Amino acid sequence: MSRRALISVYDKAGIVDLARGLVDLGWELVSSGGTASLLADDGVPVTEVAEVTGAPEMLGGRVKTLHPDIHGGILADRSNPDHLADLEGRDIAPIDLVVANLYPFTSEPSIELIDIGGPTMVRAAAKNHAHVGVVVDPSDYGPVLAELRSEGVLSDGTRRRLARCAFAHTATYDASIVGWFDEAADDALPESIHLSLERVQDLRYGENPHQIGARYREAGQSGWWDEAVIHGGKAMSYLNIFDTEAAWQLVHSLGDDPAAVVIKHANPCGAAIGADVAAAYLAAHECDPVSAFGGIVAVNGTVTLAMAEPLTEVFTEVVVAPGYEPDALALLQGRKNLRILEASAPHRPAYEVRSIDAGLLVQTADVVSLDRSTWTVPTRRSPSDPEWADLEFAWRVAARVSSNTIVLAKDLCAVGIGAGQQNRRDAGRIAAQKADGRAVGGACASDAFFPFRDGLEAAADAGATAVIQPGGSVRDDEVVAAADEAGIAMVFTGERHFRH
Repeated sequence: MSRRALISVYDKAGIVDLARGLVDLGWELVSSGGTASLLADDGVPVTEVAEVTGAPEMLGGRVKTLHPDIHGGILADRSNPDHLADLEGRDIAPIDLVVANLYPFTSEPSIELIDIGGPTMVRAAAKNHAHVGVVVDPSDYGPVLAELRSEGVLSDGTRRRLARCAFAHTATYDASIVGWFDEAADDALPESIHLSLERVQDLRYGENPHQIGARYREAGQSGWWDEAVIHGGKAMSYLNIFDTEAAWQLVHSLGDDPAAVVIKHANPCGAAIGADVAAAYLAAHECDPVSAFGGIVAVNGTVTLAMAEPLTEVFTEVVVAPGYEPDALALLQGRKNLRILEASAPHRPAYEVRSIDAGLLVQTADVVSLDRSTWTVPTRRSPSDPEWADLEFAWRVAARVSSNTIVLAKDLCAVGIGAGQQNRRDAGRIAAQKADGRAVGGACASDAFFPFRDGLEAAADAGATAVIQPGGSVRDDEVVAAADEAGIAMVFTGERHFRH
């Protein structure tokens, strides 16, 4: 008995070569619509689905392959005598291979691009993978054809692998449709979330060397990581990617002027805006040179030789920028372990997720607003223009530092950052200690309100003359009074930026 393949694909790349290879091996081909026409035009013998079913396409093509003569041939268990009797009784020939891919729903989401027959065929073949091969990815055409030529049949392992790919294909397809409905509903958080992720990068290791790590990407999507050019260095680890993402997001949140950040353990230990990227980098590094050792550096402009030279004097894990001058790149490539990334600007994910037992915590992304019309100044003195600039800068940085956090800034440069403390007073003391007198006349940002006036006193002791915080404490009056006593201008944003 000759073997039969059902071929019905939207993406027709490579399909003629596969079909011709199957015919050369003695296979019969059944196909529908445009695929059948393409094969026939190329001289590949093919039987139309309508000839098999005796039922022409209907409803403008919505119904083509949905027929017992097709699905009986796909789903029959060849080891079950009753199934074989059913096929014989209805004169249905078995189908041994299904080659199908689906309408490109994500290209232009609409009702008419919701495929019905395609997923049904794919799922049927995948279910019956003990007897039927199913191919949904054109990259598998070559290996499948090669195995059929050498072995005559597809192995159990190959059919199982292909079935797994097929179910992943339909799961991704359904997830994209659900996402489209959720977008139309315009809910902040949907009733359910259907993630379809594909592994795209194996990492050196996870958070620690004994852990296995990989980067996954939302199926059908791409981000700056997928387009980044790696000019040198070792393979990336889990923390390299985690920290670099934090650096790249932060530096692009600081505005269009030349900016640089230094990240360590996902927290900035330096951030600055300068006349050029070299000046910005030097200022960012000076915020906390000790912590910068082994850190991640990100700048929002082309790396120059003037920046590369001091950078090579510091042990740095990763540097990421939109571009590099040739002489700067050559110098950096001399550091064989330095990972050098060239990348496009990032996008903020719509949702932030974290694993918990049997599920995920999900929230909308934390967006930092600089809308002064929603801010208030409760103190007697309002900030001066330079203070306003430092306050906004410090506020942007504080939103990307682990809580509790205090950020001290002067002249658009972070000079002291107290991160991840269990109380705000300690965060303020750490920031002041690191500032070491450089915060005089500058700004202080607190990611959440000061519960007591002693937190503000730490900022005053550091020399800050302006403070930005959400407000909302039951002791706000005491904190404002302390600010007035010290001659500090204070801004309430009405919005906190906890980050855990």
